[in-house]
Amino acid sequence: MTRTTLLSSPVFALLLGMSAAAATSQAPAAGTQATPHQTTAAEAARFVGDWILTMQGPNGPGTFNLSVKVESEKVVGEISSEMLPKQAINDVTVDKESLVLSYSFDYQGNAVDAAVTLTPGTDGKVAAQISFAGGAYVMTGSATKKDAPK
Repeated sequence: MTRTTLLSSPVFALLLGMSAAAATSQAPAAGTQATPHQTTAAEAARFVGDWILTMQGPNGPGTFNLSVKVESEKVVGEISSEMLPKQAINDVTVDKESLVLSYSFDYQGNAVDAAVTLTPGTDGKVAAQISFAGGAYVMTGSATKKDAPK
């Protein structure tokens, strides 16, 4: 059975234990002044499209495909990687200038929460972060928008 470095690591086993506690609490991050809210199509317009997330975590690199789209006036997404199947994302919020896509996935019978955050920088680049199990494991990097087909 082949898994990504993240999923095969002892650190991920620790995440699973922590995810049960994190799953019961969905409180916003401490110190957040603006309350995150469900995003509108207009707020998400600059994020709509297909992205490649080039990430680095404590156990090494990872690459993810992220798609952000508007379906029936609702902003939704999908995330996948070479080793992980597509995962639908229906909880998309805006927190200040960042787009936050929250979802959970099953890992060996355990639900693990995850949140992808895209934050535009002043230099035109977009920073990316994926927080697993309420922040117990975090990957950071960049998001690059794929060219739209012509």
